[in-house]
Amino acid sequence: MTATTVPHFGPPPAAPAPRRPLAAAALLAALVGMVFGLLLGGAGPASAHAALTGSDPQDGAVVGTAPKEITLTFSEQVAMSDGSVRVLDPDGKRADTGAAPRDLQSGSTVKYGVTLHAGLPDGTYTVAWQAVSADSHPVSGAFTFSIGAPSKTKVALPADEAGGGLVGTLYGVARYAAYAGFILLAGGAAFVLACWQRGAGARPLQHLVVRGWMTLTVATLAMLLLRNPYTGSGKLGDAFDLDGLKAVLDTKPGAALVSRLLLLGASALFIAVLFGAYAKREDEREKKDLTFGLAIGGTVIAAGIAGTWALAEHASTGLQPGIAMPIDILHLLAVAAWLGGLTALLVALYRTPDIGATAVRRFSRVAFGSVLVLTATGVYQSWRQVGTWSALTGTGYGQLLLVKVGLVAVLVGIAWFSRRWTARLVMNGAAAAEEETGAGLETRAEAKTGAEAKAGAEAKAGAEAKAGAGVEEEEAAPVTPSPASGDPARAAQLARQRAAVATAEKKRVRDADPERSGLRRSVLAEVAVAVALLAVATVLTSTEPGRTEEEAARGSTAATAPAATGPVNLTLPFDTGGKNGKGTVRMDIDPARTGTNELHLWIDSTDGKAMDVPELKLAFTLESKDIGPLPVAPVRLTEGHWTASGVQIPMAGDWKVAVTVRTSDIDQTTIDKNVKIG
Repeated sequence: MTATTVPHFGPPPAAPAPRRPLAAAALLAALVGMVFGLLLGGAGPASAHAALTGSDPQDGAVVGTAPKEITLTFSEQVAMSDGSVRVLDPDGKRADTGAAPRDLQSGSTVKYGVTLHAGLPDGTYTVAWQAVSADSHPVSGAFTFSIGAPSKTKVALPADEAGGGLVGTLYGVARYAAYAGFILLAGGAAFVLACWQRGAGARPLQHLVVRGWMTLTVATLAMLLLRNPYTGSGKLGDAFDLDGLKAVLDTKPGAALVSRLLLLGASALFIAVLFGAYAKREDEREKKDLTFGLAIGGTVIAAGIAGTWALAEHASTGLQPGIAMPIDILHLLAVAAWLGGLTALLVALYRTPDIGATAVRRFSRVAFGSVLVLTATGVYQSWRQVGTWSALTGTGYGQLLLVKVGLVAVLVGIAWFSRRWTARLVMNGAAAAEEETGAGLETRAEAKTGAEAKAGAEAKAGAEAKAGAGVEEEEAAPVTPSPASGDPARAAQLARQRAAVATAEKKRVRDADPERSGLRRSVLAEVAVAVALLAVATVLTSTEPGRTEEEAARGSTAATAPAATGPVNLTLPFDTGGKNGKGTVRMDIDPARTGTNELHLWIDSTDGKAMDVPELKLAFTLESKDIGPLPVAPVRLTEGHWTASGVQIPMAGDWKVAVTVRTSDIDQTTIDKNVKIG
C-alpha cells in the first residue's frame, strides 16, 4: 500500500472525551498533506512497467525503401524471447526472419532489433511486440509502418493487452489473495505475541492465522502455475506446461515465488510452536523467553516473505532500488501489523469472551506505530511512483492513489469513534476491577466468619451424637450414589456442559456491555473499509506508475500524434535583394500528416498580384531525428502558382520547411519556417 492508514485507537486517554485522537488525526492529516507537497518536487527518471518510447520506423511512418531491421526502444529493462516481436506483411505473413530479438542496448538506452526479410514489397506492415518488464509485469503493443505508400492490411491488431483475459483475471485474484493471506498470517501472529498472549489458546485466533497461511500458500502456488500463460500465450491450459514452468523458475519472479513457498514451510513450524508449546506453557519466565524467541523468528520470516514482493516488483526497478526495496518491506510489515491485527481484534471481540481492555490498549499502541511507518514509507513511495501534479491527476495510477487517500480519510473518521469506545471500555474495565476487588475482600471475610461458626456448631453436634449412641452401632441406611460417581465419562460430560454454560453466560454478559458492542461495530466498519483499501492497493501494484506513463507519452508523442484535420497554411515573406525581388510565398500542405501529401504554392508581389519567378525549390528537414533535407521540386502550373504531388513525409514531428526563391539570374534567397506535421 502506498497511502497511509490510521489506527482505530491509540493509548488510552484520561477522560471520556480525550484530545489525543484529535491531535493524532491532525498529525496524520499533515503527514498525508506532505505526500502532495512532495509530488511537486522533481526527480530523475523512475520506471516500473516498461513502456515503448520509440521505434524505427516509427508508428505510421512511410519509408521509401524497405528497412533491413526494426528496432524498439523501451523505458526500462525488459525480458524478450523467441516470438516476442513479430512483423507481419499486408497479408498477415511473417516479414521477419523469426530469430530472437537482438539486444542493442547502449548505455542507458534499452533497445532491441529484429531482422527483416530482404526485398519486402510496398505496403503497410504491422509490428506486434510483447515483453516482461523488470517489475515482473507483462507489457505489449503494436504499431504499423508503410513501405512506399500505405495500403490495406488483413492484420487485425490484438484487442487484449498482455496479462489480460481469463488468465489475467485469475492471476489478479491470486495476487489479492496472497496479500490478504500474508496480512492475516503475519498480523494475526503479531497480535497474539504483542497484544494478547493468552489468545494463543483461543481457537478462533488459531483458525484465523492458519487460514491466512493456507490462503497465502494456495495463492502462491496458483501464481507460480499461472505465470507462464500470464506473461505468454494467455491460454489457461499452458499453466500445466512443464517446459513453461521450467522457464518461469529461471526468472526473477519465479525465483521469488519459490522462495516464498520455502519461507511458508518455515512459517508452518512457527505456527505449530505458537499454538502448541507456547499456548500450553504456564511458567512465566519460560514463556517470556519463548515470546522473545518467537518474536525474533517470526519477524525474520515475515520480512523474508515481504521481501519476495519487494525483490520482484515495483521496488526492484527504477529510481533508487537500493532504498525502495527495504522501504517496501517495512511498508508491507506495517500493513500486516495494522490490518492483520485489526482483523484479529475483530475476531476476538466477536468470538472470544476473555479479551479485555489491556489487550485492546496494547494493540492501540501497535496500530499507532504502524501508522507512523506507513505514513513515512507511503510518502516516499508516492513521490517515487508519481512525482508530479500532472501525473497525480492525469494518469490512472494517480487517480487510484487519490481514491486510496479518500479511503484513508474515511478511516480517520471511523478511527475517532473507535478511540472513544476504547477509552470508555478501559475506564469501565478499571472500575469493574476495583469493584470486584472490594467485593472479593468482603466476601472472603464473611466466608471466614461463617466457616468458623459452622465448624463450632458441627463439633458440638458431633459430640452430643457420640455421647448418646454409646458403643452400639446402628444399621446405616443405604446411600444412593451420584449419577457420575461411578461413570468417569459421564462426569467429564457434565463438566464440559457446565463449562460451556459458564462460557455462554460470560459471553452474554460481555455482549450486553454497550462499550464493547460499540467498539465491535466501529472495528467492523474499519475492517470493511480496509478491505476496500487493500483491493485498491492490489490494483496499484499492477498499474503502470504515473511517472512512467508520462515519460512514455513524452517519448512517443511524435510517433503517436493524431493526423491533422485539414491542410497546413504557411506564409513566408522574402526579399532576394534585386529589382522586383520582394514578395510573399503562400503554401498549403494537404493533409499535413505522415505519408503522401500534396503541396500548392502561390507567389505574390508586394501589390498582391501574382508574381512569376524563374525557379522555386523546397526542402523538408526533421532536425530532431537527423532526417533530411528531403528535396521537393514543385512544377509551375500558371503564373505565380506551383504544385508538387506525392510528397512523402516519413514520420510525424516538427519539420523545418525551407523555400528557395530565385527572381533573376543572380538574385535568390532561402526562407524557412517550422511546421508541425503528423
